[in-house]
Amino acid sequence: MKIKDLEYYLQLVESKNFSIVAEKFNVRQPTITMAIRRLEEEYGTTFFIRDRVHHQVQVTETGLQFTNHVRTILNELAISRQEIEHTKKNKVLFGLPPIIGNYYFPAVTPRLLQANLLDRLVTVEHGSKELLQMLLSGKLDMALLGSLSSFKEARLRTVEFACYPFKIIMGTNHPLAQESQVSFADLKGQSFILPDTDFIHDQAFRQMCRSAHFRPKVIYRTNDIHIIKAMVEEGMGISFLAELAIDPSDRFTSLEMMEDYQPYFHLSLATRQTEFLSPVKQKLWETIRAIGK
Repeated sequence: MKIKDLEYYLQLVESKNFSIVAEKFNVRQPTITMAIRRLEEEYGTTFFIRDRVHHQVQVTETGLQFTNHVRTILNELAISRQEIEHTKKNKVLFGLPPIIGNYYFPAVTPRLLQANLLDRLVTVEHGSKELLQMLLSGKLDMALLGSLSSFKEARLRTVEFACYPFKIIMGTNHPLAQESQVSFADLKGQSFILPDTDFIHDQAFRQMCRSAHFRPKVIYRTNDIHIIKAMVEEGMGISFLAELAIDPSDRFTSLEMMEDYQPYFHLSLATRQTEFLSPVKQKLWETIRAIGK
């Protein structure tokens, strides 16, 4: 079985036209025909039904089943190429969500420096949702991720470090600032300043809004938590942040929520199950894991 045959096959499934596949790969149409014939003969079945009139094909039931495996094979091969490139460069592509990068990772860096690991890291900052997809697709080797529950992803090896509640933050002159707790339902009509929608915060915030049965008034979103804090300090609105991102030195009030059900911000270290941990990656995994204990 040739890898190129599988690439032709998958493209034919998507385009359903031999001529389009041939043009995409810059080969003659008989090349595609022979590739598909080789696969069908090897498996003793028919993957496509040819429509000679409309010059298109239909994927058979066995073809659809085979397609799932072909996607997995080609995806794993693509990931393996990226892993090898990262290993050859002796670097670790490491994902960091902004909140974790700003409020958790600085405490980790001295240990990484002592272990001679800090200069091996190439950090990539995005929200946890995007970093998760980058990790699964092989664009990252490892990542610290935030989530609303413990990871249950078969393709990942994970270890959870901590779990933080979410809090409401507001300026010290806000009418509710003297309270110790607040009901989320009482925040209807308030002006919210929030992290961008690719943050895990957005999922948690929407859950609370649904539970409280109101549509929030969001006046501003940004991926810069410092801007959110500054705007809250100036009394321009209130926000919804994980306790991880709140410092004792912050000049605003943070309140716990009264609701029995509340989401939590879970912090985990993750890599792919298929990722070969080179000595550098293994050392990094063990060092960060030990810090998190």
